[in-house]
Amino acid sequence: MKRAAWIAIAAAGLLVRPGGARSDKPAANAPGQDPKIEFERYKLDNGLEVILHQDNSIPLVAVDVWYHVGSGDEVPGKSGFAHLFEHMLFQGSKHIGEDKHFEILKGLGSSPNGSTNFDRTNYFEVVPSHHLETALWIESDRMGYLLPLLTKPSLRNQIDVVRNERRQSYDNEPYGKTRFTVSHLLHPEGHPYRDLVIGKHEDLEAASIDDVRDFYKKWYVPGNATLVVAGDFDSKTAKDLIKKWFGSFPKTERPVHRKLDLPVIKHAREEVQDSLAKLRRIEYVWHTPANLAPGDAELDILANAFAASGTGRLYKLLVHEKQLAQSVAAYQASRQYSSFFTISVTAKTGADMKEIERLLGEEIEKVRKEAISQREFDRAVVGMESGFVWGLEGLLARAETLQKYNHYVGNPDFITGDLDRYRKSSPAAIQKVAATYLGPEHRVEVLTVPAEGKK
Repeated sequence: MKRAAWIAIAAAGLLVRPGGARSDKPAANAPGQDPKIEFERYKLDNGLEVILHQDNSIPLVAVDVWYHVGSGDEVPGKSGFAHLFEHMLFQGSKHIGEDKHFEILKGLGSSPNGSTNFDRTNYFEVVPSHHLETALWIESDRMGYLLPLLTKPSLRNQIDVVRNERRQSYDNEPYGKTRFTVSHLLHPEGHPYRDLVIGKHEDLEAASIDDVRDFYKKWYVPGNATLVVAGDFDSKTAKDLIKKWFGSFPKTERPVHRKLDLPVIKHAREEVQDSLAKLRRIEYVWHTPANLAPGDAELDILANAFAASGTGRLYKLLVHEKQLAQSVAAYQASRQYSSFFTISVTAKTGADMKEIERLLGEEIEKVRKEAISQREFDRAVVGMESGFVWGLEGLLARAETLQKYNHYVGNPDFITGDLDRYRKSSPAAIQKVAATYLGPEHRVEVLTVPAEGKK
């Protein structure tokens, strides 16, 4: 790893453990070693998992709670519930009051937030270290005391907010319709990934108080949550506060999550008329291995080789050399049960779309039959490694890293394992994965065209 990367590690306050031994004090960063985020993990009697990462270099502390439930845990007719719940937990709880979460935390200089994806829901805030107890109190009240403030007006309010968010970010966004079309072509009826996280208007409209209560009682329990505290705190004090605010909740177990195989689909193509789009766009999409599964890292590298700005082979061919495309993108969207790989080309006005697709098809077949170059491989791996290290600078980023590895592999200390997925791969391995997953017989193709014949 280059010297600049190790400077980033030092700036992030990360601790390196030579030989994997645990250390309570910062150790010298030796060249050739990966960064380690020092942590302590334990469970309360009620099942709540706690991870502590101490860094006393600045007087801040991040409090980050993951509930191990996302839209991938929803059932047909209840789409959007996980995301709706994210909103509901900002609406109010018994001891904090209605619409007081943001007011209290912003008064401390914090910018609290939350997010939902297919696999999990999180809530987080970064506060001055002497306000750690306030942050723990707020998260505790959300976990244990939402229902007393749950009313039909409060639910109705958040349903309207979420539906408006869908209108703003999906229904009235260029190419927003394409996202729904791709997802429906990729996933059969009943598959939990078929509907996007935002949910369907009709399902949200039909949500009842009983639906919300049932969802909360099943998924928002200590046994299905992980609390990470990262930053400037005394370990004993933090543990005492966590026990004070979370220890009295009853014992619960983690609900059983369904197991899903990688969907197998046949080739499908659809055209989307989009009045908000100004340029035509073609997207090729395939089902691919789940997050952190074999093949997932290889497709990250391939996406870089295809579409990295200025260096990607599709970018150079379609944007620079042929000047047919306005932009090119490629990415591996990694998820818990199954992922998908996308190549997206937005055509210039007047460009020959058939020629774009011909060239696109040729390049895809090349990587299925021939390994990418060592230079392409090295460029991608170095970029991912350095970007990962620089991304660990903030407290919340480190908290989220611990959460991510804990959620997906059951081990917060997985940095080296993650980086090795890329470093120990090879151009030949990438070719093999591309040959396995990126065939035309299992490809979804969606062509988005401006409505009313605009080209």
